[in-house]
Amino acid sequence: MELKIKFMKWSTGMYGAMLNRKTAKKIGLHPKDRINIRTISRKPKEVFTFVNTIDHLVKSNEIIISSETKERFGLKNGQMVEVNLAKVSPSINLIKKKLDGKILSQKEIKEIIANVVDNSLSEAEIALFVSAMYEKGMNFKETISLIKAILETGNTFSLNSKFVADKHSIGGIPGNRTTPIVVPICAVAGLVMPKNSSRAITSATGTADVIEAIARVEFSIKELKKILKKTNAFMVWGGALGVVPADSKIIQIEKSLKIDPEAQLLASIMAKKLAVDSKYIVIDIPYGKNAKVDRKKALHLKKKFESVGRYFNRKLEVVLTDGNKPIGRGIGPIPELRDIISVLDPSKKGPKDLEEKSLMLAGRLLEMSGKVKKGKGIARATYILNSGLAFKKFKEIINAQGGSLSKIKPSKFEKKIIAKKSGRVVEIINRKINNLAKIAGSPIDKAAGLYLHKNVGERVEKGKPIITIYAESKSRLNQAINFYEKEKPIRVK
Repeated sequence: MELKIKFMKWSTGMYGAMLNRKTAKKIGLHPKDRINIRTISRKPKEVFTFVNTIDHLVKSNEIIISSETKERFGLKNGQMVEVNLAKVSPSINLIKKKLDGKILSQKEIKEIIANVVDNSLSEAEIALFVSAMYEKGMNFKETISLIKAILETGNTFSLNSKFVADKHSIGGIPGNRTTPIVVPICAVAGLVMPKNSSRAITSATGTADVIEAIARVEFSIKELKKILKKTNAFMVWGGALGVVPADSKIIQIEKSLKIDPEAQLLASIMAKKLAVDSKYIVIDIPYGKNAKVDRKKALHLKKKFESVGRYFNRKLEVVLTDGNKPIGRGIGPIPELRDIISVLDPSKKGPKDLEEKSLMLAGRLLEMSGKVKKGKGIARATYILNSGLAFKKFKEIINAQGGSLSKIKPSKFEKKIIAKKSGRVVEIINRKINNLAKIAGSPIDKAAGLYLHKNVGERVEKGKPIITIYAESKSRLNQAINFYEKEKPIRVK
């Protein structure tokens, strides 16, 4: 059926559409069914969306589409499109094939990823694919095919520079917000740092969530090229660029399932680096009892990343780091920002572990790129940090992204948890600390999160604060306090 596009500034966070009930009945649609929208042109575009039916707002010859559908597929108000009931995606059989433990070809993987992007797979069907990757795994050839498919179904960001660099952590460690320190240091040294980050998956917050507390993280590619020309760097949410749209959708499912398949982890990180033409890449893999991976798994991932780097002809180094405890003191967007600024600002004294790790990662990139001689990277990075040049660059980047440090505001509610006995902190269970910050409201509530007064190995006195919980509502604060008392994420001995 041919219908006219109607746009009403309606956002769903995903692709969506609304039809008049009478029109839906003619097509044979029910609420929450999916439809196929196809443009009427010589080179038609096609999108699959869920649909709601209503009696008002939309005429029988119209279809209302969400902002996401309009922007992703360039649809215009008043444009005529062909609308039909969506057929079951053929990718379902391919997903079943993977669930049976069989190897998928490059063509088959590309078809699944294309269907993830065009929305012809439902969230439940994408969840099946994620589960299949997690349960059955993917070999090297499949992983390469997955990276290529994610790249080919999104935009790419070509830069006329031989010094494009990036770093990435596999995540899972509370705090650990090294990127906003590494990026300005390297940008001052002459590297181009187009940092497109994910939002939080297993951690309490991601780099994009942190920067979003004080600046915009969603831009067009044209806007980002202007920012790069001005500052040599940006720190944005990769999902807004249309660079790797399949990755963004899969990550949402991973968050719901609380699983992170190895092949998707490799593909997610590498596709984002390749999409912005990164030539020098450092991968941080924290390992340990309280990390995502143990040392054996970390070494396994290291080999995989290095193999993928060689395949795509990139200079890539993997750094294995201590993942047994949080890095820094703050956990949550604004608490972590305070740590970042206290490290960058020479007049302040920030967490030493966060500073040292950031300098090590920045030093690696400077050496890899040839900006400094081997063994001189940390010294150069330290000079840039201590001179205040990195802090100046950080503020330039934030300003270029329409932000300001004045946007850092305290939380509405907070509670200091007092140590019940004197002793030494012998363990902080990362998973529980991440969950505690999430319960408090991180990363959606930017001021929500935690402040660790004591980290592993430090002494705490009875009656003194061991952790502060920040929240934007009393109910969330109370839930977080109850979780802390029940789960005991910090052990003192």
